[in-house]
Amino acid sequence: MASRTSSRRGTPVISLTPKPKPNISVEEWEAKAPLGDIEVRSVNAVKSASERVPLPPKFSTENGSIDGGSRPPTPSARTRLPAAATTTSSSPRTGTPKPQNTQHPLHPKHPIQTPQQFYDWFALVDREIAHSQEAHFRAHVASVAKHLAACDSLVEKIDDVDKEVEGMLEGWRTVEEGGKSLKDACERLLEERERLLDLTDQIGARLEYFQELEHATRMLNNPGDSLVLQTDFLYMVERVDICIDYLKNHRHYREAEVYLLRFQQCMTRAMTLIRMYFVGSLRALSTDVTRRISEKDVSQTAQMHLLYTRFKTVAAQMAPLLGELERRAQSHPEELSALLSECHAAYFSTRKALLVGRVTEEIKGLDPGRTELVELTRAGCSYLKQLCTDEFDLYREFFNTGEEQLYQYLENLCDYLYDDLRPRILHEPRLTALCEVCTVLQALMVLDVSVTDEDEDGQDDTAADNLVLDFDQPRHRRGLHHLHISHLLQMVLQDAQTRLFFKAQAVIQSDIRYYAPKAEDLAYPDILVRSQGQPTQGQGEWLSEKASVSEIFKTPSLKKQDTWYPTMQKTVWVLSQLHDFVKPAIFEDIAQEAIGLCRQTLVSAAEMIKKRSPPTTLLDGQLFLVRHLLILKEIVHNLSLTNKESDPNDNLTGVTETFTSMLNKTSLLLPDRFLSTLGVARPEDIKETKYGIDHDLRRACEDVIALCADPVCDPLRRWVDRVYEFNAARKAQAQPDAPALAAQEWATQPAAEAIDAAFRAACERDLRSASARLRLYLEDDRTVRVLVDHVQARVLEEYGVFREVVWGMYAGAMREGVLSATSLREMLKVIFEDAVEPRQAAASGSASL
Repeated sequence: MASRTSSRRGTPVISLTPKPKPNISVEEWEAKAPLGDIEVRSVNAVKSASERVPLPPKFSTENGSIDGGSRPPTPSARTRLPAAATTTSSSPRTGTPKPQNTQHPLHPKHPIQTPQQFYDWFALVDREIAHSQEAHFRAHVASVAKHLAACDSLVEKIDDVDKEVEGMLEGWRTVEEGGKSLKDACERLLEERERLLDLTDQIGARLEYFQELEHATRMLNNPGDSLVLQTDFLYMVERVDICIDYLKNHRHYREAEVYLLRFQQCMTRAMTLIRMYFVGSLRALSTDVTRRISEKDVSQTAQMHLLYTRFKTVAAQMAPLLGELERRAQSHPEELSALLSECHAAYFSTRKALLVGRVTEEIKGLDPGRTELVELTRAGCSYLKQLCTDEFDLYREFFNTGEEQLYQYLENLCDYLYDDLRPRILHEPRLTALCEVCTVLQALMVLDVSVTDEDEDGQDDTAADNLVLDFDQPRHRRGLHHLHISHLLQMVLQDAQTRLFFKAQAVIQSDIRYYAPKAEDLAYPDILVRSQGQPTQGQGEWLSEKASVSEIFKTPSLKKQDTWYPTMQKTVWVLSQLHDFVKPAIFEDIAQEAIGLCRQTLVSAAEMIKKRSPPTTLLDGQLFLVRHLLILKEIVHNLSLTNKESDPNDNLTGVTETFTSMLNKTSLLLPDRFLSTLGVARPEDIKETKYGIDHDLRRACEDVIALCADPVCDPLRRWVDRVYEFNAARKAQAQPDAPALAAQEWATQPAAEAIDAAFRAACERDLRSASARLRLYLEDDRTVRVLVDHVQARVLEEYGVFREVVWGMYAGAMREGVLSATSLREMLKVIFEDAVEPRQAAASGSASL
C-alpha cells in the first residue's frame, strides 16, 4: 500500500494548455522585476510558512468532533485520508510514527490483504461518498416539507380571518347605509333651517325701510324751529334719502309707491324746515348787522367783523344743513331745487342790501371824474378783486353750489365801478395809457394761472352708501374751488383791448402811412456818422413811454434805434405796445398792416435819398433800404409772422446773423442764386413774402452790387463791346483792305494800357469808398464781407473778359501787362481790407467817402 501511494505521488502532472508560454530564465526574471527589501522579506516569510503545512482540522487527531459530527466528511478528505496518514506515518522527520488514539470509521479494521477486501472496502467508501453527496438534498427536502406544512397551516388561518373580515365588512356596510340616510335627513333639515333664517333676515331687512317711515314722521311732527339743530335730524334725513332710493329701485314691492310718496313728503318737509331756518337766521342777522352798522363811529374793523365774521359764525352752524339740502337737490331736482334757489336768492339779497351802500361810497372815494385812468383802474379793480374774493370765500362757507348765481351777484357788484370806468376807457386817446390799463387788468387776472391742478382735483366726493354718517367731519368742497377773477374783469379788458386796437390803427395811419419825412430824417449817412461817436442806446427814446416791453423787441441785434427811420421806430413801438395785450390773430392782422405800410415808407424814403444832388446818394439810398429792410425782416421773424414753410436752417437771431446766413451760401456768379441765399424768395416763390420785404430786399441788394461794381467795370465793358462790334462789322462787310483793329486809335495798345490803368485807379478809389459805405451802413465786418465777395466776383468776371480780349490782340504784347486772376484777387483783397473805417470816414468828412 505504501508503495502504491509512493508511486501515485510520483506521477507527473500533464499540462493541458493549448499554447505554451515562453520560458523566462531566473536571471531574466530578476533583471526585469527586481525585488526590494520588503518584497524579499515577504517572499522569505511565505517560503518559510509553506514549508510547514498542517493537516486539515477534520483529520487532526486532536479534533474530537470528527466522529461526533452529524455530517459525514467530504469524500475528498476521505480519499486523501489514507495518503495523509501514510505521509504522516512515514514522515522522515520523525523517526517513530505517532500512535493513533482514534480511527476513522471508514478505515479498514484489518489490513487489506486481498483484492476482494479492497473491493469491499472500496464499495463501502463509494456508498459512503454517494450517501454524503445526497445528504444535503435530503436535508433540503425535509426542510421544504416542513415549510409546506407551515404554509398549509397559515392558509387555513388566513381563510378563517378572511371569513371574519367579510362578516365585519357586511356589518359595517349596514351601519354605513343607515348613517348616511340619517346624515342626509339632518342636512336637509339644516338647509331648510338656514333658508328660513335667510328669508326671515331678508324680510326683516326689507321691512326696515318701511318701518323707517314711522320714525321719520314722528320726528317731523315735533314742533319747534330747533328741530333742524338736533343731532338725530340729519341722521333721519340721510335714512329717508336711502329709503327713497331703495323704494325707487324696488317699485314692484307691495305698497312701495305709497311708501315712496310718503318718504318724499318727509324729505320735502325736512328740507323746507332747513330753508325756513336758514332764511329766518339770515333775516335776524341782517337786521342786527344793519342796525349796528348804521350807528355812528363804527370803525372799518368793526364793519368787517359785522359783515364777515358774524356771517362766518352763522355759517359754521348752517353749513351741514345747507350741505344736506344741496345734496338732496342734486339727487331730487324736481322736488328740492326750488328750495335751494330760494336759499341762494335770500343769501344774495341779504348780502347785496348790506354791501351796495358801502361799495358806492368806496367808488365815490376814488373820484372817477378826476383820477387818472390807470390809477383808477388799478385802485378800483384791486378793491373789487378783494371784495369779490371776500364774498366768494364767505359764500363757500355756506354753499358749495350755485356758481352761476354767485358770479351774477359778483358782476352786479362790479357794475358800480364799470359804469364809471368803461366810458373813460372808450374815450382814452393815449395808447400807452390803454396798454397800462391792460397790464393792470392782466396782473389782477393772473391769479387764475396760479391755481394748480392739485387744488382742482384734490377734493373727493363722499357718497352716502349707508345709514350711518359722521357729520362732524369737515365737508369736502367739490363745486367751488377758486374764484376766477378773469370772469369779472373780462368785459373791461375786452373794452380796453378794443380801444387799444382802434387807437393803434389810427396811429399806424397817421404816423406811418401818411408820415411826411423831414430833411433831418433823410440825412443819411450823416445820421450814421454822428451815431458812431455816441454810446449805443439799447432801446431808444421811442421806448421810454413804456416800462414793460415784450421780450421779442429786446434782442441784441436791434441796436441803435435812434438811427432808424421814424416810421420803423413807430412801427416797432406800436407792435410792442400791442403784442402782450391783444389776441394773436388780431395782433397778426394789425402787424401785417403796420409792417406793410412801414416797408412802403422805407422804399419811398430811399427814393427821396437818391434824388438828392450828389451822385453818391444813389448808393446811400440803396444801402439805407438794405439796412432797414434787414432790420424789418428781423422784426418780422421775432414776431413769428414769416412763412412756416421757409427754410428751417435759417436761424435768424440778429441783423448781422440774418444777413450773413442769407449771403454765405451765395453763388459769386449768378444773381438769382445769390439772392436765394438772402432768405429772399425767388420770383416763383414770391407768395412766401406776404409783406413784400423779400422782393424789395432782393432788388436793393442787386442795386447795391451794381452801384459798387459798375463804376469800375463800365469802361472795360464799353471798350470790350466796341471791339466786338468792330469785329462784327468788319466781318459783315467782308472787305479785306479795311483797316485792322490795331490801327484804330481807340484800340491801340497804349489806349488799352490807359484803360487798364484807369481801371486800377478806379478800384483804389471807388471800391475803397464803396467798402467804407458798406461798413458804415451794415456795421459788421462779416456782413460787409459777404456783399464785398459778390462785388469782387463781378469785378473779376468783367476784368476776365477784358483780359481775354487784350491777350488775343497786339500779338501777346500785353500778356504781361494786364493783371492775372490771382493778382487781381489779391489787389482787391488788399483794397477791401484796407478800406476806411466809418469812424475814420467821419473824421475825414463826407468827401473822403
